[in-house]
Amino acid sequence: MRMLELTAREVAKITGAKIALGDPETIVRDVATDNREVEPGGTFVAFVGENVDGNLFAPAAVEAGAACVVATAEPSRELLAAAEAHGALVMRAADDDPTAWLLELAGEWRRRHDWLCVGITGSVGKTTTKELTLAALSGSFACHANAGNRNSVIGIPQTIFAAPETTQVLICEMGMNHVGEIAAIARCAKPRVGAVTNIGTSHIGLLGSREAIARAKGEMVVELAASEPSQVAPEVGPLLVLSADDDFTPFIEEEICAPAGLPVLEVGAEPEGELAERDGEELWADEVVLDAEGRPRFTLHAGGEAIEVALALTGLQAVPDALVALAIARHLGIDPEVAAKRLERVGASAMRADLKEAPGGWRVIDDTYNASPTSVAAALTTLSALEPASKDGRRIAVLGEVGELGSEAPRLHGLMGAYVAAMAPDLTLFVGAEGADAMAEAASIMGYGAGSVLRAADAEEALGLLLPRLRPGDVVLAKASRAVGLERLVAGLEA
Repeated sequence: MRMLELTAREVAKITGAKIALGDPETIVRDVATDNREVEPGGTFVAFVGENVDGNLFAPAAVEAGAACVVATAEPSRELLAAAEAHGALVMRAADDDPTAWLLELAGEWRRRHDWLCVGITGSVGKTTTKELTLAALSGSFACHANAGNRNSVIGIPQTIFAAPETTQVLICEMGMNHVGEIAAIARCAKPRVGAVTNIGTSHIGLLGSREAIARAKGEMVVELAASEPSQVAPEVGPLLVLSADDDFTPFIEEEICAPAGLPVLEVGAEPEGELAERDGEELWADEVVLDAEGRPRFTLHAGGEAIEVALALTGLQAVPDALVALAIARHLGIDPEVAAKRLERVGASAMRADLKEAPGGWRVIDDTYNASPTSVAAALTTLSALEPASKDGRRIAVLGEVGELGSEAPRLHGLMGAYVAAMAPDLTLFVGAEGADAMAEAASIMGYGAGSVLRAADAEEALGLLLPRLRPGDVVLAKASRAVGLERLVAGLEA
Protein backbone atom coordinates (compact mmCIF):
# COMPACT_ATOMS: atom_id res chain seq x y z
CA MET A 1 0.00 0.00 0.00
CA ARG A 2 2.21 2.80 -1.33
CA MET A 3 1.48 6.34 -0.26
CA LEU A 4 3.62 8.80 -2.26
CA GLU A 5 1.67 10.38 -5.09
CA LEU A 6 2.83 13.66 -6.68
CA THR A 7 2.99 14.95 -10.22
CA ALA A 8 6.35 15.02 -11.95
CA ARG A 9 6.00 18.80 -12.15
CA GLU A 10 5.76 19.00 -8.32
CA VAL A 11 8.65 16.54 -7.88
CA ALA A 12 10.88 18.51 -10.23
CA LYS A 13 10.17 21.69 -8.29
CA ILE A 14 10.88 20.03 -4.93
CA THR A 15 14.09 18.29 -5.98
CA GLY A 16 15.50 20.61 -8.63
CA ALA A 17 15.34 17.84 -11.24
CA LYS A 18 14.76 18.65 -14.92
CA ILE A 19 12.10 16.90 -17.01
CA ALA A 20 13.75 15.60 -20.18
CA LEU A 21 10.77 13.88 -21.78
CA GLY A 22 7.13 13.19 -21.01
CA ASP A 23 4.00 14.68 -19.52
CA PRO A 24 4.69 16.80 -16.39
CA GLU A 25 1.37 15.60 -14.97
CA THR A 26 2.70 12.03 -14.81
CA ILE A 27 2.24 10.68 -11.29
CA VAL A 28 5.38 9.78 -9.33
CA ARG A 29 4.83 6.86 -6.95
CA ASP A 30 6.26 3.48 -5.87
CA VAL A 31 9.92 4.52 -5.89
CA ALA A 32 12.42 1.71 -6.56
CA THR A 33 16.20 1.76 -6.96
CA ASP A 34 16.38 -1.74 -8.50
CA ASN A 35 14.83 -2.13 -11.95
CA ARG A 36 13.76 -5.67 -10.99
CA GLU A 37 11.54 -4.22 -8.23
CA VAL A 38 9.75 -1.63 -10.35
CA GLU A 39 5.97 -1.89 -10.14
CA PRO A 40 3.67 -1.02 -13.06
CA GLY A 41 3.19 2.74 -12.95
CA GLY A 42 6.09 3.11 -10.52
CA THR A 43 9.29 5.15 -10.50
CA PHE A 44 12.84 3.94 -11.10
CA VAL A 45 15.79 5.92 -9.70
CA ALA A 46 19.14 5.16 -11.36
CA PHE A 47 22.07 4.81 -8.95
CA VAL A 48 25.66 4.51 -10.15
CA GLY A 49 27.70 2.09 -8.04
CA GLU A 50 31.23 0.76 -8.21
CA ASN A 51 30.23 -2.12 -10.46
CA VAL A 52 26.76 -1.26 -11.78
CA ASP A 53 25.37 1.83 -13.52
CA GLY A 54 21.62 1.97 -12.94
CA ASN A 55 21.21 4.23 -15.97
CA LEU A 56 21.97 1.22 -18.16
CA PHE A 57 18.92 -0.55 -16.72
CA ALA A 58 16.55 2.38 -17.12
CA PRO A 59 15.18 1.20 -20.52
CA ALA A 60 14.43 -2.20 -18.98
CA ALA A 61 12.60 -0.46 -16.12
CA VAL A 62 10.40 1.33 -18.65
CA GLU A 63 9.75 -1.93 -20.46
CA ALA A 64 8.76 -3.43 -17.08
CA GLY A 65 6.13 -0.73 -16.60
CA ALA A 66 7.87 2.23 -14.94
CA ALA A 67 5.91 5.43 -15.55
CA CYS A 68 8.83 7.60 -14.47
CA VAL A 69 12.62 7.28 -14.61
CA VAL A 70 15.00 9.49 -12.65
CA ALA A 71 18.23 9.46 -14.66
CA THR A 72 21.59 10.40 -13.17
CA ALA A 73 23.39 10.89 -16.48
CA GLU A 74 22.47 12.20 -19.90
CA PRO A 75 19.46 10.04 -20.90
CA SER A 76 20.48 7.58 -23.59
CA ARG A 77 18.71 7.37 -26.93
CA GLU A 78 17.58 3.89 -25.96
CA LEU A 79 15.95 5.23 -22.81
CA LEU A 80 14.26 8.15 -24.57
CA ALA A 81 12.95 5.83 -27.29
CA ALA A 82 11.58 3.37 -24.75
CA ALA A 83 9.98 6.17 -22.72
CA GLU A 84 8.37 7.70 -25.80
CA ALA A 85 7.06 4.31 -26.94
CA HIS A 86 5.51 3.54 -23.53
CA GLY A 87 4.39 7.05 -22.58
CA ALA A 88 6.83 7.23 -19.66
CA LEU A 89 8.47 10.34 -18.24
CA VAL A 90 12.21 10.87 -17.87
CA MET A 91 13.68 13.42 -15.47
CA ARG A 92 17.32 14.05 -14.65
CA ALA A 93 18.29 14.50 -10.99
CA ALA A 94 19.98 17.74 -9.99
CA ASP A 95 23.77 17.30 -9.98
CA ASP A 96 23.12 13.68 -11.03
CA ASP A 97 22.70 12.91 -7.33
CA PRO A 98 20.02 10.26 -6.73
CA THR A 99 20.49 10.25 -2.94
CA ALA A 100 19.81 13.99 -2.73
CA TRP A 101 16.75 13.51 -4.98
CA LEU A 102 15.38 10.87 -2.60
CA LEU A 103 16.13 12.85 0.56
CA GLU A 104 14.67 16.11 -0.77
CA LEU A 105 11.47 14.46 -1.95
CA ALA A 106 11.07 12.33 1.18
CA GLY A 107 11.77 15.32 3.41
CA GLU A 108 9.03 17.34 1.74
CA TRP A 109 6.60 14.40 1.88
CA ARG A 110 7.40 13.96 5.58
CA ARG A 111 6.74 17.66 6.26
CA ARG A 112 3.26 17.27 4.77
CA HIS A 113 2.31 14.61 7.34
CA ASP A 114 1.80 14.96 11.07
CA TRP A 115 3.46 11.74 12.13
CA LEU A 116 5.23 11.22 15.43
CA CYS A 117 8.61 9.83 14.38
CA VAL A 118 10.81 7.56 16.50
CA GLY A 119 14.45 7.28 15.41
CA ILE A 120 16.60 4.31 16.51
CA THR A 121 20.33 4.02 15.90
CA GLY A 122 23.36 2.42 17.55
CA SER A 123 26.20 0.04 16.73
CA VAL A 124 24.39 -3.20 17.65
CA GLY A 125 20.74 -4.11 18.14
CA LYS A 126 19.08 -1.49 15.93
CA THR A 127 16.87 -3.89 14.03
CA THR A 128 15.80 -5.87 17.09
CA THR A 129 15.04 -2.65 18.95
CA LYS A 130 13.02 -1.39 15.99
CA GLU A 131 10.97 -4.58 15.87
CA LEU A 132 10.39 -4.52 19.62
CA THR A 133 9.41 -0.85 19.52
CA LEU A 134 7.01 -1.57 16.67
CA ALA A 135 5.42 -4.34 18.74
CA ALA A 136 5.23 -2.21 21.90
CA LEU A 137 3.51 0.70 20.13
CA SER A 138 1.23 -1.24 17.79
CA GLY A 139 -2.22 -1.65 19.26
CA SER A 140 -2.01 1.86 20.69
CA PHE A 141 -0.99 3.62 17.46
CA ALA A 142 -1.06 2.91 13.73
CA CYS A 143 2.65 2.34 13.12
CA HIS A 144 4.87 2.11 10.08
CA ALA A 145 8.54 1.04 10.19
CA ASN A 146 11.43 0.17 7.90
CA ALA A 147 11.03 -3.02 5.93
CA GLY A 148 14.06 -5.31 6.18
CA ASN A 149 17.32 -3.38 6.30
CA ARG A 150 16.08 -0.19 4.62
CA ASN A 151 17.74 2.01 7.21
CA SER A 152 20.10 4.12 5.10
CA VAL A 153 20.02 7.45 3.28
CA ILE A 154 18.36 5.44 0.50
CA GLY A 155 16.15 3.19 2.63
CA ILE A 156 14.66 5.85 4.91
CA PRO A 157 13.14 7.84 2.02
CA GLN A 158 11.62 4.63 0.67
CA THR A 159 10.23 3.94 4.16
CA ILE A 160 8.65 7.39 4.21
CA PHE A 161 7.20 6.99 0.72
CA ALA A 162 5.64 3.66 1.75
CA ALA A 163 3.87 4.93 4.88
CA PRO A 164 0.08 4.34 4.58
CA GLU A 165 -2.39 7.19 4.95
CA THR A 166 -3.42 5.83 8.35
CA THR A 167 0.09 6.13 9.83
CA GLN A 168 0.39 7.86 13.21
CA VAL A 169 3.83 6.78 14.37
CA LEU A 170 6.78 6.38 11.98
CA ILE A 171 9.56 4.16 13.38
CA CYS A 172 12.88 4.64 11.61
CA GLU A 173 15.88 2.43 12.22
CA MET A 174 18.77 4.68 11.18
CA GLY A 175 21.99 3.13 9.89
CA MET A 176 25.15 4.79 8.66
CA ASN A 177 28.58 4.18 7.19
CA HIS A 178 29.93 7.72 7.14
CA VAL A 179 29.79 10.95 9.09
CA GLY A 180 26.78 13.06 8.11
CA GLU A 181 24.46 10.23 7.13
CA ILE A 182 22.49 10.12 10.41
CA ALA A 183 22.16 13.92 10.19
CA ALA A 184 20.76 13.65 6.65
CA ILE A 185 18.34 10.89 7.67
CA ALA A 186 17.18 12.82 10.73
CA ARG A 187 16.59 16.00 8.71
CA CYS A 188 14.43 13.92 6.40
CA ALA A 189 12.48 11.91 9.01
CA LYS A 190 12.18 14.60 11.75
CA PRO A 191 12.19 12.33 14.85
CA ARG A 192 10.56 13.48 18.07
CA VAL A 193 11.85 10.56 20.16
CA GLY A 194 15.18 8.82 19.62
CA ALA A 195 17.38 6.07 20.96
CA VAL A 196 21.04 5.08 20.71
CA THR A 197 21.28 1.42 21.65
CA ASN A 198 25.06 1.43 22.24
CA ILE A 199 28.40 2.57 20.87
CA GLY A 200 30.49 -0.36 19.69
CA THR A 201 33.17 -0.90 17.07
CA SER A 202 31.03 -1.36 13.96
CA HIS A 203 32.48 0.89 11.21
CA ILE A 204 35.49 1.80 13.33
CA GLY A 205 37.61 1.18 10.24
CA LEU A 206 35.66 3.90 8.45
CA LEU A 207 35.30 6.41 11.30
CA GLY A 208 38.54 5.82 13.18
CA SER A 209 37.45 5.75 16.83
CA ARG A 210 34.52 5.00 19.12
CA GLU A 211 34.25 8.71 19.94
CA ALA A 212 33.80 9.43 16.24
CA ILE A 213 31.15 6.71 16.09
CA ALA A 214 29.36 8.26 19.10
CA ARG A 215 29.39 11.68 17.47
CA ALA A 216 28.05 10.23 14.22
CA LYS A 217 25.23 8.39 16.02
CA GLY A 218 24.53 11.55 18.00
CA GLU A 219 23.83 13.54 14.85
CA MET A 220 20.16 12.78 15.48
CA VAL A 221 20.20 15.06 18.54
CA VAL A 222 19.95 18.34 16.62
CA GLU A 223 16.66 17.30 15.00
CA LEU A 224 15.30 15.81 18.23
CA ALA A 225 15.97 19.00 20.15
CA ALA A 226 14.32 21.14 17.46
CA SER A 227 11.37 18.81 16.84
CA GLU A 228 7.79 20.05 16.93
CA PRO A 229 4.91 18.33 18.77
CA SER A 230 2.66 16.00 16.81
CA GLN A 231 -1.11 16.05 17.15
CA VAL A 232 -0.87 12.26 17.31
CA ALA A 233 0.37 12.71 20.91
CA PRO A 234 0.88 16.43 21.62
CA GLU A 235 1.98 15.75 25.19
CA VAL A 236 5.04 13.76 24.04
CA GLY A 237 8.17 15.89 24.33
CA PRO A 238 11.57 15.38 22.69
CA LEU A 239 13.66 12.64 24.29
CA LEU A 240 16.74 10.50 23.68
CA VAL A 241 16.86 7.04 25.29
CA LEU A 242 20.33 5.72 26.15
CA SER A 243 21.69 2.58 27.79
CA ALA A 244 23.03 3.11 31.30
CA ASP A 245 25.27 0.09 30.68
CA ASP A 246 27.15 1.66 27.75
CA ASP A 247 30.42 3.41 28.56
CA PHE A 248 29.79 6.16 26.00
CA THR A 249 26.43 7.21 27.46
CA PRO A 250 28.01 9.93 29.68
CA PHE A 251 29.84 11.30 26.64
CA ILE A 252 26.64 11.50 24.57
CA GLU A 253 24.74 13.08 27.46
CA GLU A 254 27.38 15.67 28.35
CA GLU A 255 28.97 16.46 24.99
CA ILE A 256 26.01 16.17 22.61
CA CYS A 257 22.66 16.27 24.43
CA ALA A 258 23.39 18.84 27.15
CA PRO A 259 24.51 21.61 24.74
CA ALA A 260 21.35 21.01 22.69
CA GLY A 261 19.13 21.03 25.78
CA LEU A 262 17.76 17.57 24.95
CA PRO A 263 16.33 15.46 27.81
CA VAL A 264 17.82 11.99 28.22
CA LEU A 265 16.33 8.84 29.69
CA GLU A 266 18.66 6.04 30.76
CA VAL A 267 17.67 2.40 30.90
CA GLY A 268 19.75 -0.47 32.19
CA ALA A 269 19.95 -4.04 33.40
CA GLU A 270 20.86 -4.99 36.98
CA PRO A 271 21.79 -1.48 38.12
CA GLU A 272 24.23 -1.03 40.97
CA GLY A 273 22.58 1.54 43.20
CA GLU A 274 22.76 4.84 41.35
CA LEU A 275 20.32 4.11 38.56
CA ALA A 276 17.81 2.46 40.89
CA GLU A 277 17.88 5.38 43.30
CA ARG A 278 17.17 8.12 40.79
CA ASP A 279 13.90 9.94 40.30
CA GLY A 280 11.79 6.98 39.18
CA GLU A 281 11.74 7.91 35.51
CA GLU A 282 14.34 5.29 34.56
CA LEU A 283 13.53 1.72 33.64
CA TRP A 284 15.75 -1.15 34.62
CA ALA A 285 15.78 -4.92 34.72
CA ASP A 286 17.10 -7.29 37.32
CA GLU A 287 16.95 -11.03 37.94
CA VAL A 288 18.02 -11.47 34.31
CA VAL A 289 18.42 -15.12 33.33
CA LEU A 290 18.30 -17.29 30.23
CA ASP A 291 16.05 -20.35 30.10
CA ALA A 292 17.13 -23.67 28.62
CA GLU A 293 16.34 -22.37 25.12
CA GLY A 294 18.43 -19.24 25.60
CA ARG A 295 15.44 -16.91 26.01
CA PRO A 296 15.77 -14.02 28.49
CA ARG A 297 13.60 -13.74 31.59
CA PHE A 298 13.78 -10.65 33.79
CA THR A 299 11.94 -8.39 36.20
CA LEU A 300 11.14 -4.98 34.75
CA HIS A 301 11.07 -2.03 37.17
CA ALA A 302 9.19 0.99 35.84
CA GLY A 303 7.83 3.82 37.97
CA GLY A 304 7.51 1.70 41.07
CA GLU A 305 6.05 -1.34 39.29
CA ALA A 306 7.77 -4.73 39.10
CA ILE A 307 6.71 -6.70 36.00
CA GLU A 308 7.84 -10.20 35.04
CA VAL A 309 8.90 -10.37 31.38
CA ALA A 310 9.63 -13.49 29.30
CA LEU A 311 10.94 -12.78 25.81
CA ALA A 312 10.69 -15.17 22.87
CA LEU A 313 13.98 -13.85 21.46
CA THR A 314 17.31 -15.63 21.99
CA GLY A 315 20.19 -14.16 23.96
CA LEU A 316 20.94 -11.71 26.74
CA GLN A 317 21.56 -8.97 24.17
CA ALA A 318 17.79 -8.76 23.66
CA VAL A 319 17.30 -7.36 27.19
CA PRO A 320 18.76 -3.86 26.63
CA ASP A 321 16.94 -3.70 23.30
CA ALA A 322 13.67 -4.54 25.05
CA LEU A 323 14.31 -1.89 27.71
CA VAL A 324 14.77 0.79 25.06
CA ALA A 325 11.49 -0.25 23.40
CA LEU A 326 9.70 -0.24 26.74
CA ALA A 327 11.07 3.21 27.59
CA ILE A 328 9.85 4.61 24.28
CA ALA A 329 6.42 3.03 24.80
CA ARG A 330 6.16 4.49 28.30
CA HIS A 331 7.16 7.94 27.02
CA LEU A 332 4.32 7.66 24.51
CA GLY A 333 1.88 6.92 27.33
CA ILE A 334 1.61 3.14 27.06
CA ASP A 335 1.34 1.17 30.28
CA PRO A 336 4.61 -0.79 30.81
CA GLU A 337 2.78 -4.05 31.56
CA VAL A 338 0.78 -3.76 28.33
CA ALA A 339 3.93 -2.99 26.35
CA ALA A 340 5.81 -5.88 27.97
CA LYS A 341 3.12 -8.38 27.00
CA ARG A 342 3.34 -7.16 23.42
CA LEU A 343 7.11 -7.69 23.41
CA GLU A 344 6.73 -11.27 24.54
CA ARG A 345 5.15 -12.13 21.17
CA VAL A 346 8.15 -10.97 19.12
CA GLY A 347 10.25 -13.81 17.70
CA ALA A 348 13.71 -13.75 16.16
CA SER A 349 14.23 -12.18 12.76
CA ALA A 350 15.84 -14.29 10.06
CA MET A 351 19.59 -14.70 10.53
CA ARG A 352 19.57 -12.78 13.84
CA ALA A 353 20.07 -15.14 16.82
CA ASP A 354 17.44 -17.44 15.30
CA LEU A 355 17.47 -20.81 17.10
CA LYS A 356 16.53 -23.61 14.72
CA GLU A 357 16.07 -27.37 14.96
CA ALA A 358 17.94 -29.27 12.24
CA PRO A 359 16.86 -32.67 10.86
CA GLY A 360 20.14 -34.20 12.05
CA GLY A 361 19.10 -33.70 15.67
CA TRP A 362 21.31 -30.71 16.38
CA ARG A 363 20.26 -27.10 16.91
CA VAL A 364 21.65 -24.07 15.09
CA ILE A 365 21.79 -20.46 16.28
CA ASP A 366 21.66 -18.63 12.95
CA ASP A 367 23.26 -15.25 13.71
CA THR A 368 24.80 -14.78 10.28
CA TYR A 369 23.24 -11.47 9.24
CA ASN A 370 26.23 -9.46 10.44
CA ALA A 371 28.72 -9.19 13.26
CA SER A 372 30.79 -6.85 15.41
CA PRO A 373 33.15 -7.69 18.28
CA THR A 374 30.40 -6.76 20.74
CA SER A 375 27.77 -8.96 19.12
CA VAL A 376 30.22 -11.86 18.79
CA ALA A 377 30.82 -11.70 22.55
CA ALA A 378 27.06 -11.59 23.20
CA ALA A 379 26.49 -14.58 20.93
CA LEU A 380 29.19 -16.60 22.68
CA THR A 381 27.62 -15.76 26.04
CA THR A 382 24.28 -17.02 24.77
CA LEU A 383 25.88 -20.22 23.46
CA SER A 384 27.51 -20.87 26.83
CA ALA A 385 24.12 -20.52 28.56
CA LEU A 386 22.36 -23.04 26.31
CA GLU A 387 22.03 -26.59 27.53
CA PRO A 388 22.82 -29.24 24.90
CA ALA A 389 19.79 -31.38 24.13
CA SER A 390 21.49 -34.62 25.22
CA LYS A 391 24.20 -35.70 27.62
CA ASP A 392 26.57 -36.16 24.68
CA GLY A 393 25.65 -32.85 23.11
CA ARG A 394 28.28 -30.13 22.74
CA ARG A 395 28.41 -26.37 22.33
CA ILE A 396 30.07 -25.52 19.02
CA ALA A 397 30.95 -22.06 17.70
CA VAL A 398 31.53 -21.27 14.03
CA LEU A 399 33.01 -17.78 13.94
CA GLY A 400 33.99 -15.90 10.82
CA GLU A 401 35.89 -12.67 10.36
CA VAL A 402 34.37 -9.30 11.23
CA GLY A 403 34.66 -6.55 8.62
CA GLU A 404 35.04 -2.76 8.68
CA LEU A 405 37.48 -2.77 11.59
CA GLY A 406 40.32 -1.06 9.71
CA SER A 407 43.64 -0.84 11.54
CA GLU A 408 41.91 -2.17 14.67
CA ALA A 409 41.17 -5.52 13.01
CA PRO A 410 44.13 -7.51 14.42
CA ARG A 411 43.56 -6.27 17.98
CA LEU A 412 39.79 -6.72 17.94
CA HIS A 413 39.96 -10.17 16.34
CA GLY A 414 42.45 -11.06 19.05
CA LEU A 415 40.01 -9.91 21.74
CA MET A 416 37.28 -12.04 20.18
CA GLY A 417 39.62 -15.02 20.25
CA ALA A 418 40.39 -14.36 23.91
CA TYR A 419 36.66 -14.31 24.64
CA VAL A 420 36.33 -17.69 22.93
CA ALA A 421 38.88 -19.00 25.40
CA ALA A 422 36.94 -17.49 28.30
CA MET A 423 33.63 -19.02 27.17
CA ALA A 424 35.35 -22.29 26.18
CA PRO A 425 32.93 -23.90 23.70
CA ASP A 426 33.56 -27.62 23.20
CA LEU A 427 34.63 -26.90 19.62
CA THR A 428 35.29 -23.70 17.66
CA LEU A 429 35.69 -23.43 13.91
CA PHE A 430 37.30 -20.16 12.76
CA VAL A 431 36.47 -19.16 9.18
CA GLY A 432 38.34 -16.71 6.96
CA ALA A 433 41.88 -15.43 6.51
CA GLU A 434 43.98 -13.08 8.70
CA GLY A 435 41.15 -12.26 11.10
CA ALA A 436 40.36 -15.92 11.67
CA ASP A 437 44.06 -16.62 12.25
CA ALA A 438 44.17 -13.81 14.84
CA MET A 439 41.15 -15.23 16.68
CA ALA A 440 42.57 -18.75 16.70
CA GLU A 441 46.01 -17.57 17.86
CA ALA A 442 44.58 -15.45 20.69
CA ALA A 443 42.34 -18.28 21.84
CA SER A 444 45.36 -20.58 21.98
CA ILE A 445 47.48 -18.02 23.88
CA MET A 446 44.69 -17.72 26.45
CA GLY A 447 44.72 -21.47 27.05
CA TYR A 448 42.01 -22.74 24.70
CA GLY A 449 42.95 -26.30 23.78
CA ALA A 450 44.34 -26.96 20.30
CA GLY A 451 42.08 -30.00 20.02
CA SER A 452 39.07 -27.72 20.25
CA VAL A 453 40.03 -25.57 17.23
CA LEU A 454 39.31 -26.05 13.53
CA ARG A 455 40.22 -23.65 10.69
CA ALA A 456 38.53 -23.14 7.33
CA ALA A 457 39.11 -20.65 4.55
CA ASP A 458 35.44 -20.22 3.65
CA ALA A 459 31.90 -21.33 4.44
CA GLU A 460 32.01 -24.33 2.12
CA GLU A 461 35.18 -25.73 3.67
CA ALA A 462 33.75 -25.06 7.12
CA LEU A 463 30.62 -27.08 6.29
CA GLY A 464 32.75 -29.95 5.01
CA LEU A 465 34.78 -29.98 8.23
CA LEU A 466 31.84 -29.62 10.58
CA LEU A 467 29.14 -31.91 9.20
CA PRO A 468 30.99 -35.21 9.77
CA ARG A 469 31.72 -34.17 13.36
CA LEU A 470 28.17 -33.24 14.38
CA ARG A 471 25.97 -35.49 16.46
CA PRO A 472 22.43 -35.27 17.85
CA GLY A 473 22.17 -32.94 20.82
CA ASP A 474 24.83 -30.49 19.64
CA VAL A 475 24.07 -26.78 19.51
CA VAL A 476 25.95 -24.78 16.86
CA LEU A 477 26.42 -21.00 16.79
CA ALA A 478 27.13 -19.47 13.36
CA LYS A 479 28.31 -15.84 13.56
CA ALA A 480 30.30 -13.60 11.20
CA SER A 481 30.11 -10.54 9.02
CA ARG A 482 27.86 -11.05 6.03
CA ALA A 483 30.76 -11.13 3.58
CA VAL A 484 31.90 -14.47 5.03
CA GLY A 485 28.68 -16.09 3.83
CA LEU A 486 28.00 -18.34 6.81
CA GLU A 487 24.33 -18.45 5.80
CA ARG A 488 25.49 -21.09 3.29
CA LEU A 489 26.90 -23.16 6.16
CA VAL A 490 23.60 -22.83 8.05
CA ALA A 491 21.67 -23.97 4.97
CA GLY A 492 23.92 -27.03 4.77
CA LEU A 493 23.43 -27.83 8.45
CA GLU A 494 19.67 -27.68 7.99
CA ALA A 495 19.55 -29.80 4.85
